[in-house]
Amino acid sequence: MNLNLLARYVSIAVGVAACWELTTFPCQACTRCLYVGPGGTVIVARSMDWVEDPGSNLYCFPRGMKRDGAAGPNSVAWTSRHGSVVCAFYEVGTVDGMNEQGLVANVLYLVESDYGKPDGRKPMISIAAWAQYVLDSFATVEEAVTELRKEPFVMIAPVLPNKRPAQGHLALSDSTGDSAILEYVKGKLVIHHGRKYQVMTNSPTYDQQLSLNSYWEQIGGLAMLPGTNRAADRFVRASFFMGAIPKTDDAKKAVAALFSVIRGVSVPMGLSTSGAPNIASTIWRTVHDQKNRVFYFDSATSPTVFWAPLADMDFREGSRVKKLELEGGKTYSGNAAAQFKAAQPFQFLPAKSE
Repeated sequence: MNLNLLARYVSIAVGVAACWELTTFPCQACTRCLYVGPGGTVIVARSMDWVEDPGSNLYCFPRGMKRDGAAGPNSVAWTSRHGSVVCAFYEVGTVDGMNEQGLVANVLYLVESDYGKPDGRKPMISIAAWAQYVLDSFATVEEAVTELRKEPFVMIAPVLPNKRPAQGHLALSDSTGDSAILEYVKGKLVIHHGRKYQVMTNSPTYDQQLSLNSYWEQIGGLAMLPGTNRAADRFVRASFFMGAIPKTDDAKKAVAALFSVIRGVSVPMGLSTSGAPNIASTIWRTVHDQKNRVFYFDSATSPTVFWAPLADMDFREGSRVKKLELEGGKTYSGNAAAQFKAAQPFQFLPAKSE
């Protein structure tokens, strides 16, 4: 066994445990997995793990929507170039979605997030609008990374409706299989860009997640995989599963494979971890077929899966915003595109600079 690698693992694990002990608020404990198969098959899955039902609903947003960063007079402003179908969080932010070009954005919780302080020069954006800004503005990961690397705005993290801080990192993927993980560490934007970044969970920061996974790859094998519901262990299991499932260009089989992986690393309902309040039950799961532009939704409280082909949605500029109501346990079966109803868009959680 590589003792240096083991020492590195122990050091990181101790740091992660300390973070859990110091964390006195519940938060997301999600997982994201990206599948790249033959014939241009690209599919991404994520779980939403949260301490309570965040009242998620789906929205269809057309092109041409004028938006701002909900951060006061100095907010960044933009007009949507691409239509999207997204999942709202508490009706105040976008945490998951796919645009009509096949770009997917997934926001996962990251307690170590540090967005720095406003400098008075750059425009600002609420973290609640971060994913939507990307889906509205870019067609590919490369395009998004090129622009975001310039740090064109300052992120402001307001308090969520449940009185907890909003802290997260962002995973991006596109229909070519390109991928990027974006997180703010010590006030600076850190970007991991490349097709190899296929799995993401929560704490610790992504560089440490990769180090932990490297240790388990050295001693791996199914019998040796760590089995808890903690973020670092879920990262290792998801990485192993993604390398083990068969690669196919059959969309139905590939989607089923991704569902099997994301369900396999989900946290059972009602399960909590003593001393780790940032571990929470899975509330829902999404799977995005980026080749065929189909958004699948799987509620932990429903026996059915439904989907919304983006080809069946109206993204034309000037068309109505539409909503598929899920709050309160509502569910659907099969193609639910026709069930979206005209609605007002939700408002991004407003942020105030310090």
